[in-house]
Amino acid sequence: MAFPELLDRVGGLGRFQVLQVVALVTPILWVTSQNMLENFSAAVPRHRCWVPLLDNSTAQASAGNLGPDALLAISIPPGPAEQPHQCRRFRQPQWQLMEPNTTATNWSDADTEPCEDGWVYDHSTFLSTIVTTWDLVCDSQALKPMAQSIYLAGILIGAAVCGHASDRLGRRRVLTWSYLQVAVCGTTAAFIPIFPLYCLFRFLVAFAVAGVMMNSASLMMEWTSARARPLMMTLNALGFSFGHVLTGSVAYGVRNWRMLQLVVSAPFFLYFVHSWWLPESARWLLTVGKVDQGLKELQRVAAINRKKAEGDTLTVEVLRSAMQEELSGNQTRASLGTLLHTPGLRLRTFISMLCWFSFGFTFYGLALNLQALGSNIFLLQMLVGVVDLPMKIGSLLLLKCLGRRLCQASSLVLPGFCILANILVPREMEALGSSLAVLGLGSLGAAFTCATIFSSELFPTVLRMTAVGLCQIATRGGAILGPLVLLLSGYGFWLPLLVFGVVSVLSGLAALLLPETKNLPLPDTIQDIQKQSVKKVTHDTASQCILMSTRL
Repeated sequence: MAFPELLDRVGGLGRFQVLQVVALVTPILWVTSQNMLENFSAAVPRHRCWVPLLDNSTAQASAGNLGPDALLAISIPPGPAEQPHQCRRFRQPQWQLMEPNTTATNWSDADTEPCEDGWVYDHSTFLSTIVTTWDLVCDSQALKPMAQSIYLAGILIGAAVCGHASDRLGRRRVLTWSYLQVAVCGTTAAFIPIFPLYCLFRFLVAFAVAGVMMNSASLMMEWTSARARPLMMTLNALGFSFGHVLTGSVAYGVRNWRMLQLVVSAPFFLYFVHSWWLPESARWLLTVGKVDQGLKELQRVAAINRKKAEGDTLTVEVLRSAMQEELSGNQTRASLGTLLHTPGLRLRTFISMLCWFSFGFTFYGLALNLQALGSNIFLLQMLVGVVDLPMKIGSLLLLKCLGRRLCQASSLVLPGFCILANILVPREMEALGSSLAVLGLGSLGAAFTCATIFSSELFPTVLRMTAVGLCQIATRGGAILGPLVLLLSGYGFWLPLLVFGVVSVLSGLAALLLPETKNLPLPDTIQDIQKQSVKKVTHDTASQCILMSTRL
């Protein structure tokens, strides 16, 4: 594996890497806003049926001196918690309810009807949302979660397509297109007049968001030396944490969903322009045999890192000689089937997908339960990011001390135990239950950081993005299934917690079966993976021999 030596010559951690991480992490903040957008753009405000006595000035004049509360009582029946019903109204005003000895206990005997003339919404928190624009309430309330599911499906499909495309076309090319697609489709979604088209353009945004997330991480990994990879990927993960804080802050200031959609999409036009400055991954270029282009990118990075003299010593012949094994190994075309049919890669693929599935499954399940904390929606969104920050920074230290495997395992087992412990916490001890939930959520943030680094180091360059795409698919599959598990609470409040906890613990234990990759150079070919396995077996055998001779 000669590329690490080439990277050290041009600079594996220098001025270029600093500029690159700024250029790639800044868009991640707005990617998080796209992912979390419908917490605000699809918020459901308080609402009731439109009724003439309250909402028609001519009819109000015939109501005499009755106040708004009295008019509401005779126009709309009470719903749950004695609040005005959100989906039914009286066919005719129930004037008898104004009589002193009359109560509304028998309102169901009165003739009611659905909200034939539409709804009146409370605009005190949001000026407009997609719910108020297209009346996604009552009989149409299922359309709101459907929009979020379509978005998650877009990321799932985008991960599969963009991962494969990146291994074929290059990381930077797919990233540039993804920026443009998010910008155009996100901006278009802000002006869409009908709900089905809105869902379509949000799907296209999600499709491209998958390309942004995967290729940003891959470019940082492949342009950074082994010792600096944990730092770079932790910075990448922190972009998501700060993105939660940014999303809550922007949504607090922009209460109109169309303007909010526009605000979080417009920056991607700028990112599309600046992405042309980003170099393609030289590691990928050399691995697929594009030596001339790889040389140009290496020399360009050397100049930025103020190592132009070292870059000028590189030639096509030097690269071909240094990368001879990788170039010859590339003659065998790698594909998705290679991941599934190669014994060493197959185990890595399945366990990595399990870890990513567990993260998405448990995180979204817990995030949905955070609403029980009673915070307002803006503060809640920022709280998610604030909790994430210290855990992800701590994971950087653990990655260096414990290694990838133990860090990945512990960051999944710990939230599992926190969730399972919550089953035993009495309901009156809310502070303890909330603390365990916050600790579990923060640990999942660390699990995301570990998984991002670990999964990128486990797979060779020729298949790295394909493998990462599969992991992203597993994550989004978990994200879709996680909230559905909450339906089990109808059979017992502890059932969803049991499922989340067991899945998290089992995936953490499974991570112990993966090989350690701490301080190892990134593998470029399948042969590199096989050599790592051979070295491990040889090392273990040698250790056993030493132990046996010591006993003698």
